Amino acid sequence: MSGSPADAVAHYSAHAAAFAEQYERIPAADVHAPCADLIATGPGLALDVGAGSGRDAAWLARQGHEVVAVEPAEGMRWEGAARHHGLGIRWIDDRLPDLTAVHRLGLSFETVLVNAVWMHVAPTERARAFRKLVTLLKPGGLLIVTLRHGPADPERPMWPATSGEIEALARSHGVSVARITAADDSQGRADISWTSVCLRLPDDGAGALPLLRGIILNDNKSSTYKLALLRSIARIADNAPALAVECVTEDAVELPIGLVALNWVRMYLPLVAASLPQAPGNAGFDGLGFAKDGFRSLVPLGVVAQDLRVGAQFTGDRARAIARALAEARTTIARMPATYTRYPNSDARVFTAELSPAPRVDGVLTLDGNTLAAYGRIRVPGHIWRAMQRLGAWIEPVLTSEWVSMMRTYADAQRRPIALGEAEAALLWQDPARGTLFARRAVERLFAAGMPVDCVWTGSRLKAEAFDIDHCLPWSAWPCADLWNLFPASRRVNQHLKRDRLPSAAALAAARPGVLDWWRTAWTEDPVVGARFRREASAALPVGTATDLDDVFSGLEWRRLKLRQDQQVEEWVGLGRQA
Repeated sequence: MSGSPADAVAHYSAHAAAFAEQYERIPAADVHAPCADLIATGPGLALDVGAGSGRDAAWLARQGHEVVAVEPAEGMRWEGAARHHGLGIRWIDDRLPDLTAVHRLGLSFETVLVNAVWMHVAPTERARAFRKLVTLLKPGGLLIVTLRHGPADPERPMWPATSGEIEALARSHGVSVARITAADDSQGRADISWTSVCLRLPDDGAGALPLLRGIILNDNKSSTYKLALLRSIARIADNAPALAVECVTEDAVELPIGLVALNWVRMYLPLVAASLPQAPGNAGFDGLGFAKDGFRSLVPLGVVAQDLRVGAQFTGDRARAIARALAEARTTIARMPATYTRYPNSDARVFTAELSPAPRVDGVLTLDGNTLAAYGRIRVPGHIWRAMQRLGAWIEPVLTSEWVSMMRTYADAQRRPIALGEAEAALLWQDPARGTLFARRAVERLFAAGMPVDCVWTGSRLKAEAFDIDHCLPWSAWPCADLWNLFPASRRVNQHLKRDRLPSAAALAAARPGVLDWWRTAWTEDPVVGARFRREASAALPVGTATDLDDVFSGLEWRRLKLRQDQQVEEWVGLGRQA
């Protein structure tokens, strides 16, 4: 076979209209009839990889699923979005074997459909592609791979594909074969036939959760460091997942170890201030390997836990002290918990840390992704990272409960009992203050300059004496006071209609023009504030550098979808923008 997968993508894009017309003549219900009874009924989340004209994605959407359609050919994405407008299908430019953009979303799917795509994946890339697909499934989720048999089209590079190959990959990844069906070609081509392989990911609780439970509850610990490492990673999975970088050669992600250290310092500051022991015989700074000059100088300089967040900027002595504290903490993390957290009955490390020379700080420290990555990286196995992303709301309480228990044990041995609630209060993750004042001042400045400000949800003109700042993604579900999450809104909408509910996909889409206008006029036209806006969005949303507001809005849509999937937050359908 000559050509490459990229050649196939280019050919599909160049002839998108003809291919779309050809695909749409064949009903998706007929194509997938042999497997349709295995697909969970909606509502659910479905992924269509190589979505083409969107025919199959639309079929899934009409059954009540929220659908993510992956298509690398620009012409096909345009055709699909135009032909199936109004079904809420979310289109994304991505491709096998990596599916990098999809994995950055942090979503998991009940159904993953790979129809007439596998023959375009080079054989040397198929093991990686299969692993990427399997790791997107929810426990109990269904993967359907439809294989094409017959002569290749010289204009579209293809390789032979067999059900035996898929079965072998399934065995190596612990996936069961639910059904294999054969079918003639729907277009009547005598030399072409098809096989659908339906695979099910077992829902048996195996994998990351038993490993994490063992580390938290059963592992030998000489201090609270292992718990701190796990909680630091869990916090990144929840608050800054966009800073994770997928590894090419294995199922793992790399995190900036400076970010792990930032969360570490943030957690230990109130514990040390309260003199709560973190190891036998320890109280205050004593016995903490990371509590050197940098960490010890934070409190005298007025640094509090809430200050230490991605996007923050410091100057002078505070900048230098925080930089030293991060360097000290990351060294301790690499030498201690990352080294001694092992797989059961093995010397193999769960986490692998690689340190870089600590960055020099000359007066200004900006806690963005690049700065935090300059300290080095720590590698987290893929199944642990996904568990942290999807089940963090259940994992973190176990971590903090065990942490409290360990501190009480240490304190009892020192004959200094801890008052009821004292340890729990010190471990409480202090989110930034609800933090609408900065956005409120921005609205007031616009009014003072004679510029109108509209409610993003209705488009109605706001009055200077009566407006609210709304958290688009509700504070009660996900405490976030980042600039991209703060919208001007009428008091009626904010306090009586939307309240603490999550905007539906339709409500957010309807608000898009107002949101983009607000971001532009309130934040990005000011270079300093715009830099903060981009830092915060880049950490929390899957948007890369966040220089394009359309990309930031797309990232907000994905984050909304993930919050709905993970926490099932009640939705608000919106009112529609006024003409």
